[in-house]
Amino acid sequence: MTLSAFLLFIPACFALNMAFGPNNLLSLTYGLQEGIRTAVMASSGRLLAFAIMITLTALGVGAVLAASEMAFTILKWLGAAYLIWLGIKILRGAAAIDAPQAASTHRPLKALALQEFWTAIGNPKAILIFTAFLPQFVEPNAYWLSFAIVGTAFIALEVVAVFLYALLGQRLNRLSRNRNTFGWLNKLSGMTMIGFGIALLLARRPT
Repeated sequence: MTLSAFLLFIPACFALNMAFGPNNLLSLTYGLQEGIRTAVMASSGRLLAFAIMITLTALGVGAVLAASEMAFTILKWLGAAYLIWLGIKILRGAAAIDAPQAASTHRPLKALALQEFWTAIGNPKAILIFTAFLPQFVEPNAYWLSFAIVGTAFIALEVVAVFLYALLGQRLNRLSRNRNTFGWLNKLSGMTMIGFGIALLLARRPT
């Protein structure tokens, strides 16, 4: 990959990393509830899912999945169901949340990482992004090396996006010291997650 192509790739890729979606909402929520460190560590689940997707795309499996109406539909329904379930779970937790207790009540990191993983892996639109976007910056004469470079860069920029959303969540936590405000922020996270699930149900595979 030429330097000019790489310099074009970085801002375009970071725009995708920063796009507000289910996983970035999780980073925001975890930053709000658990703090920046936990949110960043929990993102290991998302990064693993993306690494798997990038590898599948490099192997050509991503293109097959993107072209398959049945595979897209199955992933879409499973992913949407999970997002809606996760949104309901956040809402139910928000109903009983107490801001002063939130700092002392931490969920297992493994559970948070698994939520990140299943949220990422269950979104067929991520496969479409990797299939349509990353190959544009791959040098055919150095296919595997250039795919490894763009894939690694995507993962690295994703970590930056996670940190920024977690930082925003932590700042919101500091602004919401009273119980009612903290609870409403969590309810908003839950309703937004359900909204993402419904939007995914209505999504159609590009033709």
